[in-house]
Amino acid sequence: MKKVLIADRLSARAGEILSAAGLEVVVAPGLSPEMLSGRLAGVHGLAVRSATQVTADLLDCAPDLEVVGRAGIGVDNIDIAAATERGVVVMNTPYGNTVTTAEHALALLFALARQIPAADRSTQAGKWEKSRFMGSEIAGKTLGVVGCGNVGAVVCARARGLAMRVLVFDPFVSESRARDLGAAKVEFETLLAESDFVTLHTPLTERTRGMIDADAIGRMKPGVRIVNCARGGLVVEADLCAALDSGHVAGAAFDVFEVEPAEESDLFGRENVVATPHVGASTAEAQENVAVEVAEQMAAFLNTGAVVNALNAPSVTAEEAPRLKPYMGLADALGRFVGQICDDAITGIDIAWRGDLARLNTRPLSGLVLQGVLSSQLDSVNMVNAPFVARERGIELRESSTGEADGYRALIEVRAAMGERSRTVAGTLFGDRLRLVRVQDIHFEAAFGPIMLFLRNHDRPGVIGKIGTILGEEGVNIANFHLGRPVSGGHALALIEIDEDCPERVLDRIDALPDTIARPLVLRF
Repeated sequence: MKKVLIADRLSARAGEILSAAGLEVVVAPGLSPEMLSGRLAGVHGLAVRSATQVTADLLDCAPDLEVVGRAGIGVDNIDIAAATERGVVVMNTPYGNTVTTAEHALALLFALARQIPAADRSTQAGKWEKSRFMGSEIAGKTLGVVGCGNVGAVVCARARGLAMRVLVFDPFVSESRARDLGAAKVEFETLLAESDFVTLHTPLTERTRGMIDADAIGRMKPGVRIVNCARGGLVVEADLCAALDSGHVAGAAFDVFEVEPAEESDLFGRENVVATPHVGASTAEAQENVAVEVAEQMAAFLNTGAVVNALNAPSVTAEEAPRLKPYMGLADALGRFVGQICDDAITGIDIAWRGDLARLNTRPLSGLVLQGVLSSQLDSVNMVNAPFVARERGIELRESSTGEADGYRALIEVRAAMGERSRTVAGTLFGDRLRLVRVQDIHFEAAFGPIMLFLRNHDRPGVIGKIGTILGEEGVNIANFHLGRPVSGGHALALIEIDEDCPERVLDRIDALPDTIARPLVLRF
C-alpha cells in the first residue's frame, strides 16, 4: 500500500478521498523541517499548501517520493527543478480558488472606494466623522485588469455586473475572448492612462516583475487606486509609497507583498492603504475545492499513473514514451520559437504532424507545442494544462496529419494565427538533434541554441558584416550564424546563436541599420 503524508492543514475530505482510493494516509501538519524530514521515508505522495517548504534537502530525505501535490496554484514553496531532477512529479490545483480570489480583489476594491477600514476604525473609536469619509462610486468607472487568466476573467465578469467599464491587458487573450467577458482588450499604456482602478492578476515572471513601477504609475490617472491580489513582486513598493505620498495614487489595497510574511512594510500605517495577509484564497469553499482536487489528482497518479495539472511531467504512458521522447524537445522548441516571434494576441494554433509522426499518438506533443507558445508569458503552464489555458484565452487548436514530410522522415509544422496574420515554423530531427528547417516561406537548417537573435532584413550586400561588427564591438560572441531567403534581393532572415544575453543598446544599434526590416528579437530556449 502506497503512503501519502498530508503536511499542511487540508480539508478532511482530502484524507477521505485518498483512503477510499486504497492509499495509506498520514496527517501531520505543522511539523518542523527537521521533523518532517524524519517522516518521509516510505512516503510516496506529499500533499502541501503554502506553509511547507519542499526544498532539495527535504526531497533528499524522501527516497520513495513520487508526487508532490500543492493544494492551490502557487508553487513558490516547492523547488520544482530539484523535484524534476529526482523524478518527482509536482502537481497544483489552478482552478479551485479562482472565484474566491476574484471576490477578494473586488472586496478590496470596494474597501478602497468607500474607505471602509479607516471609517470602521474611526467609528469604533467613538468618533462620528461623517464628512471625513467621502467615498467614490464604482459604477461608471473604468477598471483596468492586468492579466485575464482564471481569476482575471472572473473579475471582468463581476465588474461588468457592477456597471464598470472594463479594460484588459493580456498578450495571450484575443479580442474576441475579451469581448465575451464584456471587456475591451487594450495595450498596457492605454490601460494605465484610462483606468480609475487597476487590479493585477498576472503571474510573477521576469517580464512582469516590477511592472508597476514609478514609470508605470506616472502614466496612470491622478487619483488612481491599485489592487494587488496576485504576487507582491509585481509592484515596486517604494515607488508606490512615493506616489501615495504625492497624492498621485489615491489608495492601494494589497493581499500580497514583496516579502512575506509581511510583518513590516512602508505601506503599513497609511489610511489610504488596505492590507490583508495573503488570504485571497482563504474561504471554506476554496479550501474544500483545492483539497478535493489535489487528493483526486494524487490518487489517480499513484494508482494509475495518470498525470493531471503537472508542472514538470509529460502526460505519456509507459508504452508511448520511447517512441515520443525524441520529438518532445522539438515540439517544445518550435512552440517557444513561434510564441516569441508573434507580436500580437494569438487566436489559433495549427499543428501539422507529418511523416512518421502521423502514425503516433501526438496528444502529448501538442501539449508541449502549446506549452512552448504560452511559456513566454506564463510561468506555470505545462503540457498538461496548456490546452486548458489556451482555450481560456480564446486560442483555438487545430491539428492535422499526413504521411508527406517534404523529404524528411518526420516533420512538425506549427502555425500561429494572429487574426488575419500568422507566423509559421517547421522543424525535424537529424538523429537526436533538433533542427529548424523553415520560418514562413524561408527554408534553412539551423540548430536551436539557448540564446538566439532573430532578425528580418533586406537581402543586400554588407548587412551580415554590419551585424557582425556591431556584435563584435559590443562584446557579444557569435556561436552560429544561420541565413535564409526566398529569392535573391528580397527579404531575408538571420538566426544568430550568441553566447551571452544581448543588451537593449545592441538591439537598438542593429534596429537602426537601414536594411533592418523589424527590430531584432532575443529568443530563449
